[in-house]
Amino acid sequence: MLTKWLRLFPGLPQQVAEARYFVAALMEAEGPRAVDDAVLITSELASNAVRHSRSGRQGGWFGVSVRFEDDRIRIEVIDEGGDNEPQLLDATEQQEGGRGLLMMAALAKDWGVNERLHGRSVWADLARAGA
Repeated sequence: MLTKWLRLFPGLPQQVAEARYFVAALMEAEGPRAVDDAVLITSELASNAVRHSRSGRQGGWFGVSVRFEDDRIRIEVIDEGGDNEPQLLDATEQQEGGRGLLMMAALAKDWGVNERLHGRSVWADLARAGA
């Protein structure tokens, strides 16, 4: 059975918290561990959308999609695109920032980036309990 939710948010830093609340409410039935993992993933992806894409510009927006499937939950953040593609950095690099995707990838069963006509989406899959 497939259930999908989508919500759009203004591309403002304070809207990242609203995105976390949205996902937490949807994930409640999956249990506290799943809620915590989903909220952390949402926080990282939404923050990156606002900070590193055109979504953070005046009048920008980002979307959060949560799709429940039989064996997984996909959290996807859609943004307005940017100059650089999200990528994992080596944890030993002496660069400020860039460790959030490493943390997100450690929690996720799988993750990836999809380029879109007018932007991009970054998604992460969580395994469902019992799957």
